[in-house]
Amino acid sequence: MEHSAADRDPKAVEFAKDKNGVGQVLLRNPRGASVRVSLHGGQVLSWKNDHGEELLFISSKATFKPPTAVRGGIPICFPQFGNRGSLEQHGFARNRMWIIDDNPPPLHPNDSNGKAFTDLLLKSSDDDHKVWPHGFEFRLRVTLAVDGSLTLISRIRNVNCKPFSFSIAYHTYFALSDISEVRVEGLETLDYLDNLCNRERFTEQGDALTFETEVDRVYLSSSDVIAIFDHEKKRTFVIKREGLPDVVVWNPWEKKSKTIADFGDDEYRHMLCVDGAAIEKPITLKPGEEWTGRLELSVMPSS
Repeated sequence: MEHSAADRDPKAVEFAKDKNGVGQVLLRNPRGASVRVSLHGGQVLSWKNDHGEELLFISSKATFKPPTAVRGGIPICFPQFGNRGSLEQHGFARNRMWIIDDNPPPLHPNDSNGKAFTDLLLKSSDDDHKVWPHGFEFRLRVTLAVDGSLTLISRIRNVNCKPFSFSIAYHTYFALSDISEVRVEGLETLDYLDNLCNRERFTEQGDALTFETEVDRVYLSSSDVIAIFDHEKKRTFVIKREGLPDVVVWNPWEKKSKTIADFGDDEYRHMLCVDGAAIEKPITLKPGEEWTGRLELSVMPSS
């Protein structure tokens, strides 16, 4: 039998509301690391290490009032990433109110044992059917491990009588000291779609990605672990993925930043989005089928 995190330590999982009355779940581990998840969008808004340092970027101009998605943290882009067709940009999951899933189907014991976790649920509504006529259940487990790593496990089930396809991205905003001091490894030799060149396809030539201008790319079919080295802070983010073959890399840089209402003019210096995603080849589910995707984020000291 799967025990809930609250059975082990009442302080591991707490429920609260923000100033707009939106429910939030706070996860803590024994070493002092924490994760805060909002029921608005099922969005992780904070991930702190055991020294209390924030690892995710949230814009100082972010709006926390639904239905606007919060600029920063980890918004979930579903059932599409980008801006195509009649759906709003990046889909509607990040703008909907999720609920606590009181009766989640069991996961592998490794996904709960010794970890603080919460289970959230989004079911398709009549409003959703107007823009995307498919019945689905989206279950999200957010776990905080003893070592401070953060895992998001998504399970999307087709409760329709006909197949549907979707794309998905965990649009993760990492907090950085200075974008010019950062490099990303694990994308070498991969093909990518460049959104700044009408999604034209290129091949990555460098052995590491560094930043001196706007970047908006989807790297395709990556099997490797991705690492973000922040030289100034002497720490490395490690990104592991299952069921999420693509990797989005985005930084708006100076000019684009000034056009984004809920983003500070100079904040591009202190953030980088690197997403686990499934975009190029949408996932198709037959009636009753379920897809699982998993993103694991950890941080470690580096020289």
